[in-house]
Amino acid sequence: MIKRALLLAAFLAAPLGAQTHPADSVSAERLRGDVEKLVSFGTRHTLSSQTDPERGIGAAVDWGLAEFKRIGAKCGDCLEVLPVSDTITAAPRIPTPTLVRNAVAIQRGTERPNEVVIVQGHIDSRVSGALDFTSDAPGANDDGSGTALVIEAARALSGETYPSTIIYALLSGEEQGLHGGRILADWAEAQGFTVKAVLNNDIVGNSCGKDGYCEPKVVRVFSEGPRADLTDRLRAAQTRFGGENDTPSRNLSRWVAGLAGQHADEMQVRQIWRTDRMGRGGDQVPFLQKGYPAIRFSVGVEDYDHQHQDLRTEDGVFYGDTIDEMDFAYLAGVTKLNVRALDALARAPMPPKVTVDAAVKTYTELRWTPSNGATAFEAWKRPTDQSSWGENPAERLESPDPHVVITGKDFPGIRGDDWIFGVAACAGPYCSPVSSAVPGGAFEPVAR
Repeated sequence: MIKRALLLAAFLAAPLGAQTHPADSVSAERLRGDVEKLVSFGTRHTLSSQTDPERGIGAAVDWGLAEFKRIGAKCGDCLEVLPVSDTITAAPRIPTPTLVRNAVAIQRGTERPNEVVIVQGHIDSRVSGALDFTSDAPGANDDGSGTALVIEAARALSGETYPSTIIYALLSGEEQGLHGGRILADWAEAQGFTVKAVLNNDIVGNSCGKDGYCEPKVVRVFSEGPRADLTDRLRAAQTRFGGENDTPSRNLSRWVAGLAGQHADEMQVRQIWRTDRMGRGGDQVPFLQKGYPAIRFSVGVEDYDHQHQDLRTEDGVFYGDTIDEMDFAYLAGVTKLNVRALDALARAPMPPKVTVDAAVKTYTELRWTPSNGATAFEAWKRPTDQSSWGENPAERLESPDPHVVITGKDFPGIRGDDWIFGVAACAGPYCSPVSSAVPGGAFEPVAR
């Protein structure tokens, strides 16, 4: 017989709050030092030199690889460091065959090494002209900030051991067409990895816009609505059963926002229910196209004078992506949130695949696939027009039995038509994002 209990609010808070967390080691000073080093390469344009030891994308990627190796050496070579690359032969912003190299470090999980969480930022930079690879392009915020965040996350987490694998990635070719993200997504697929989550960090180092409006404690998290790998068959199923607001990426975004809310004095999340900013994109997109859950972190308010700009002063206004326009306390806050998310995701089981049977019934029956490493499951419900899952699950099952019935006796007035249901898998206090019981709600590619 299944043992059931309502989840008390203290359940999540008590085991996690008393001990030092890896996020506490995040240093704004180290983040500044890393961005200063990245700026020192002059330009990191994808078409710049691959061989100059001091200037260009080649020197920058080499430095990223060396930094990962240095970090790994401090934990007994716990990081496998390698370039993941491909030669782009024909693309709108790559006129000649160009090697695109990503710097990657793998922290293997001890129990489920094939189950991975990826944190990434792009290391390349640009100025006003997309093909201008000779002018200085400091790329301090776009995306030296995301690159520094990934490196600092590796420093913070590499001393820990996790059931799942964490992959740290510095991507090239983003400004030329998201090539580094596509290369890494292809590689992850070729490795046969089960991708639990991708955290893409792009422009995460300023707190004020050009108009003086500031948001020093808010980071935006972008998540797709309809899945990028949606098929006609799945679209038809969603028409009948719902699911347009319950993709894995959307539930990953909700989960991150909830995690931030547990630390009210730290960085908070404003969810943006778009794949990216209007008319723009980032390296999370190639992962979404493959059906992997992926979200983008970006500043609460952008400063357009200090991204994708030639270095210049016009009418007394300075333009350019330089380090003096950044807020390193803000970057440290976003980094801490990423570290908290990576730590929890790497400890939590894979979200289960959930189905629901509630048609023409006074009760709701949920079934799901067991998750490796799970010791409990949480059943969640929310009204169809409610944005979040709320604070507490409907039920917590201290049992591996992948089945629960939510009845009108326990929850008067509950009818399946009026609610969205989902299930999270837990290992002790660490619970996965909720996987919604809708067509396309599973944390896996549709094709699988």
